[in-house]
Amino acid sequence: MQERWALPALALWLLWLPLAAMAQTRAWLEPDTIAAGDSVTLNVETDQGAPDYTPLNVDFALGAQSSSRQVQWSNGGMQRRDVYTVLLTPRRTGVLQVPSLQVGAARTVPLTLQVNAAAVATAQTHAAAFVETEVDDDTPYVQQSVGVVVRLYFASQLASGELVLDTPQGASLQRVGEDRTDVRQINGRRYNVVERRFLLIPERSGALRLPGARFSGRSAGGFFDDFFGNGGDGRMNAVAPERTLQVREQPAQAPQPWLPLHGLQLRYTSAPTTARTGEAATVVVEAVANGATRAQFTDLPVPDLGDAAQVFAEPAQYDETFTGSTPRLKITRRYSIVPRTPGELVVPGPSVAWWNVDSGTAQQARLPELRLAVSAGRGGVPAPQPIDTQSALPGQDATPAAQTALAATARAVPAWPWVAAVVGLVVLWLLTLLWGWRRGRRAAAPAGAVAGTAASAVRRGGGSTADLRRALDADGFDQVEAQLCAMAGVDRLEQVIERLADAEQRQVLQDLQQARWGGQGELAALRARLRVVFRDGPHWSAPHAAGDTGLAPLYPTRQP
Repeated sequence: MQERWALPALALWLLWLPLAAMAQTRAWLEPDTIAAGDSVTLNVETDQGAPDYTPLNVDFALGAQSSSRQVQWSNGGMQRRDVYTVLLTPRRTGVLQVPSLQVGAARTVPLTLQVNAAAVATAQTHAAAFVETEVDDDTPYVQQSVGVVVRLYFASQLASGELVLDTPQGASLQRVGEDRTDVRQINGRRYNVVERRFLLIPERSGALRLPGARFSGRSAGGFFDDFFGNGGDGRMNAVAPERTLQVREQPAQAPQPWLPLHGLQLRYTSAPTTARTGEAATVVVEAVANGATRAQFTDLPVPDLGDAAQVFAEPAQYDETFTGSTPRLKITRRYSIVPRTPGELVVPGPSVAWWNVDSGTAQQARLPELRLAVSAGRGGVPAPQPIDTQSALPGQDATPAAQTALAATARAVPAWPWVAAVVGLVVLWLLTLLWGWRRGRRAAAPAGAVAGTAASAVRRGGGSTADLRRALDADGFDQVEAQLCAMAGVDRLEQVIERLADAEQRQVLQDLQQARWGGQGELAALRARLRVVFRDGPHWSAPHAAGDTGLAPLYPTRQP
């Protein structure tokens, strides 16, 4: 009976031995005390699979990771060891806790790491590598662009290396441009220099702690490493001192939109003094903003000349650079001004409100107005003027002023172009009659299809809602009117109003006509209303179906 139970018990004991011999989950640091800028290795021994390193990202920057496995027999049993390692670089000094990590169904115990403040390495200490940080403003305002320059100095050739600047809490940090390299002689020692630039934008007021930039790498070895005692494994570590910035809140009396700068200059790079009706005169404005980025600076304003001239503004050109550690933005914008009538045309100079962060005052950058002497265009004929549709309907006589203008045009223009135009129209009319006679025998297209085609043509138009928004933001009211007419497929703003189904959109266009031609109303307020009511595009009314007259169309639709 005893022999009967002995064999199963022996089998169970043999199965238990390998399980008991397997490694327990544990973690340890090598070493547990380091200086700022150095790295430490975290080891995790387990049989539960790879650990989750996510909790470590709070206080540490994670470096190289690896794993190894060992299997051996001990005391008659198999022992398996899986060891996972990760290189940790502390983000701050003091006593740091390595948090408990989840490893399969098990967890490691928390560990303690002592990080001592390292002596700042400089050229005076004959360090093989040191880092310095330069900030262009220690007391910036909220949302002010702060230039940060990090410079790494190293005396030996590098085999590998990493330069890191952590993003501080309460601010955004963005790397700008490519690294710059240089060679400098400091205290009789030759250093290679790597310069890296960042843009720091504080998001709230108060103290802002900017961590010191860290460098860790390995040198390729050389004479100076041995001479200054930096040989061994070739490891090179350096950390810059921390910086604390006092961020000021936005002043209550600051102009809006909020534009904090060190300086702003405007100038004309092209400023004509004469122009012709119907021809474009080019004006170019340049702005140089010290302490601004492209995302922060708004476009230069477009002059509103009303009915005196049309203004076409090209998209602005941007050039972002650094002056020392301060960001610098140059904006260039070109305007084409087309006068309508001869005489003197006054173009108001652009104006930009900004906040001087150095003096703590609101300022206004402004250019003087331009005065253009406008003469008649080609052949001495003024540019076409808006036509009063109520006084020049078909079948009515033109006004005396219109007759005088037509007579002047007839005298100024030679007769042969008119003769050629009349002959061409007669030939075209005869060809149209012949073509219509040949196609007239075919069945007329259904009225609904014709109406649908016309409606789709109107809705296709000549532009998009995005084009209309751009015209409302940057162009003159002539461009806005032209864009609406193109979208409706018509020639006049009155026809656009008739096609709109939205009463609010019709009313704002009627107010615009009254303000422009009657001189009543504030154009800036009308532009704001136009942006609101047309934010999702025009609301067209449904097309009316044309009645079926039973006659073939004059211009039949093309058959497939």
